[in-house]
Amino acid sequence: MYRFVLTRQWVCLTLIALALIPAMIKLGFWQYHRHEHRVAQNELIAANLSAKPVPVTEVTSPGHQVPRADFWRAVTATGTYDTAHEVVVRMRTDNDDKVGFHVLTPLVLADGRVALVNRGWVAGGDDPRAYPPVPAAPSGEVTVTGRLKADETSGGSGIKDRKGLPDRQVMLINSAQQAEYLGKPVLGGYMELTAPAAAGGSPEPVADPDHDSIGPHMAYAVQWWLFAASVPVGWLVLVRREKRDRAAAAAAGADPDREPAPTA
Repeated sequence: MYRFVLTRQWVCLTLIALALIPAMIKLGFWQYHRHEHRVAQNELIAANLSAKPVPVTEVTSPGHQVPRADFWRAVTATGTYDTAHEVVVRMRTDNDDKVGFHVLTPLVLADGRVALVNRGWVAGGDDPRAYPPVPAAPSGEVTVTGRLKADETSGGSGIKDRKGLPDRQVMLINSAQQAEYLGKPVLGGYMELTAPAAAGGSPEPVADPDHDSIGPHMAYAVQWWLFAASVPVGWLVLVRREKRDRAAAAAAGADPDREPAPTA
C-alpha cells in the first residue's frame, strides 16, 4: 500500500523534507545564539553602567583597543577642553531620530594626553555643509564622567568614512584619526558624556544604551524548531492522504497509478 513513496515524485518530496529539517533546526539555533548574545550584552551594559566610575587612564591608553568587557564602563577624567580642535560627527541622530551632529571635544589631561569626549547631539544649521551652532564647552579645568566606548570603524559601524568633508567634520569617532589631527597622544576609545549636564540642555546627552529589551530572537528560534517538527508531520499527513485516495480509486476499479485520460 505504500509502494507509491518510491515513485520519483515522492522521492523528490521526501528529499526536500529531509533537507528542510536540519536547515530549520540550524536557523533555530542561530536565533537562539543571538538571543543569548543579547542577554549577555544587556547584563554587561547594566553591570558597567551601575559600576563605580574609575579614572579613564586606568582602563585605556594611547593606541589601546577597548575590549568588549569595558564597553559602557563608567569612567572619569579631569582636564581642560581644547575647543579649538573640537570636531562634529556627521549623520548622527538624537533621541527622536532627528539627524544632526555629535560634538567631539578633546579633553587635555594634566600629563598632556587627550581623552575624546562626545558631549552630545546638536541640530544642523541651514547649510548642511557648514559647521553647526555648537554651545561652548566649559572653560578651565573640569572633571567629567562618561561611558567608555570603543573607537568606531567602518567595518564595525557600517558607516563609510568619507573623504573631502568640510573643515572640522568627521564621519567616525576614532582616536587614531584624532591623534593625527591633534598631534598629541590620544587615549584609545572615547567617553560619552553623562555628567555634568550641559547648561540649557544642549548638546543633548546621548541616551543610555537599551539593556531591557531582549528582542524577538527566542520567539524566532522556537518558530523555526516548530517548523522543523511540522515537516515530518506534514509528510505523514500527505502519505496517509495519498494512501486513502489510492484505496478509494482501487475500490472504484480505477488504476491509482494511471494518468487520467485527456479531455477533449
